[in-house]
Amino acid sequence: MSAVSSWSELGGIILLSLAVSGTAVLLASAVGVPLGSLLGLSRFRGRPLLVRATYTLMGLPPTVAGLAVYMLLRAPGPLGGLGLIFTPTAMVIAQWVLVTPIIIGLVAAAVEDKDRRFRETAVLLGATPWQARLLVLREARPAVFAAVVAGLGRAMAEVGAVMLVGGNIRWQTRVMTTAILLETRRGNFGDALVLGGVLLVIGFLLNSAIHRLQTGEG
Repeated sequence: MSAVSSWSELGGIILLSLAVSGTAVLLASAVGVPLGSLLGLSRFRGRPLLVRATYTLMGLPPTVAGLAVYMLLRAPGPLGGLGLIFTPTAMVIAQWVLVTPIIIGLVAAAVEDKDRRFRETAVLLGATPWQARLLVLREARPAVFAAVVAGLGRAMAEVGAVMLVGGNIRWQTRVMTTAILLETRRGNFGDALVLGGVLLVIGFLLNSAIHRLQTGEG
């Protein structure tokens, strides 16, 4: 029996996938872009350690992130009383944990690269330190967009963490990746490939739209 029995169910799975990943990336960007910019532009004691910690978290295994969120949200956990486990909100939190370090790290690297190339020139031309920083941030905008796109791709492709905290419940927490996993386990490889194709098309359309906004190219 297929995990997706109707077009309406498939539509619901697609919409939930977009809602969960989109919300997680928006929240991760709200935190990651400012922190990444600060990390890339600033020099302070302990920064090298913070950079290494960020890069380590960029490779955080999804099951570890999912387990940490699960332990927080399960009934005996610190936040168990909120009743968030096995809900889309729990899936958003898990994806946020995974995506935020990626955006912070990529933005920090991009800003630091631009900082080396533009700040000295700007100051020599008479810009104040704050004006120079604003110039660096403006020049780094394409890379910041790329960091957000990378975060979105990571969120859309996630399966382990969302399976742990969402439970892959039909009509409630089943998203594209968990539906593909379920179909594969059942031996419905044709359905799994169709779902995978839909996921690839969605990813291509999202990235194309963001690329067009970023560059103005069709």
